[in-house]
Amino acid sequence: MKKPFVSLEKIKEIAKTYPTPFHIYDQKGIVNNMNELLDAFSWNKGFKEYFAVKATPSPEIIKLLKKGGCGVDCSSYTELLMAEKLGFSGDEIMFSSNETEAKEYILARKLNVIINLDDITHIEYLEEHAGIPKKISLRYNPGGEFKIGTSIMGNPAEAKYGLTTEQMYEAVKILMKKGVKEFGVHAFLASNTIGNEYYPALSKVLFNRIVDIKKQTGANFVFVNLSGGIGVPYRPEDPKADIYKISNGVKKAYDEILIPAGMENIKIFTELGRYMLAPYGGLVTQVIHFKHTHKEYVGVDACAAHLMRPAIYGAYHHISVLGKEDMEPNYKCDVVGSLCENSDKFAIDRVIPKVDRGDYLFIHDAGAHGHAMGYNYNGKLRSAEILLNEDGSYRLIRRAEIPKDYFATLDILPEFQD
Repeated sequence: MKKPFVSLEKIKEIAKTYPTPFHIYDQKGIVNNMNELLDAFSWNKGFKEYFAVKATPSPEIIKLLKKGGCGVDCSSYTELLMAEKLGFSGDEIMFSSNETEAKEYILARKLNVIINLDDITHIEYLEEHAGIPKKISLRYNPGGEFKIGTSIMGNPAEAKYGLTTEQMYEAVKILMKKGVKEFGVHAFLASNTIGNEYYPALSKVLFNRIVDIKKQTGANFVFVNLSGGIGVPYRPEDPKADIYKISNGVKKAYDEILIPAGMENIKIFTELGRYMLAPYGGLVTQVIHFKHTHKEYVGVDACAAHLMRPAIYGAYHHISVLGKEDMEPNYKCDVVGSLCENSDKFAIDRVIPKVDRGDYLFIHDAGAHGHAMGYNYNGKLRSAEILLNEDGSYRLIRRAEIPKDYFATLDILPEFQD
């Protein structure tokens, strides 16, 4: 069974100052997991993790990762601004976007970040608005289905991202003529993969591709970005990815493909978000209502505005009743929020211990793509974020929204001006 990283007693203490719902993060878990990743890939001298800001754009958490040597993967103008404010610059930032606006490229060039081009037509657009840098990355989409053995892991042919195989060669030739001296390659072909095979399989595809491109064009490749895609065990029965086995699989491909080709200095990059943060964050919510109709319903003070993954694509998040972790689960119910949407359900037909009004629920694995995906439908206000320090103390790292925040963009109207 999954166990919360925080006790009922600690949540009661926190709730006296910061009412539920709130997201809480485990500093010790985050740092230990980061150090394990860095150790696993230490065989590659240039290895760098570019944390996917989109997953958890919380400055205090990103600072923890920066202290450990991680960079950031940004996908928008605002994320670039956040990275700049947190002291990142140059090669510490990977900018991977699509349908990119001119102002985004201009800021990326100003910060001298690594730009990861999503389409061959963006070469001309980038040159027109911001100029072509000396180092650049290309996002690769080989098309078809991405398989590991007989299992389909993803369907790149249906994805809007990246250059085709033919476009990769053409783009490299064009960019070399425009003065690019160093290249990188990036690909994201599967999401939330369970098991240890994805990165090794992806690395073979990318290593073989850049070896051939170099052979055909003479291009100087300096890094391979494996992006994200390593999953986490959302369900209690799911296996946890073994980052050391994953890294060993990448190293095997590296030794077999790159070293014989004289490309032994290629740096390996990753852009993990879910793997870095999901298990180390939870949404804490309190039971406030029950409903006994055609089904049993447990109503809580959080809703899909605080964690929308279950509502938009039926994602599973395990739920613990704090203080009742060792009780037998024998109560079948839907755990629901208060939105005017029938999809506002954290769990459907879930069997949990019998709950009482006032109980606190801990919704697991909400540390990535949780608070970040929040929204204000029904006038709901986004929750606070709290960091649980290694010594058991805690601190507010993002305050909860208040009505003034909701009305802030209406300050052009006289009724909403102070």
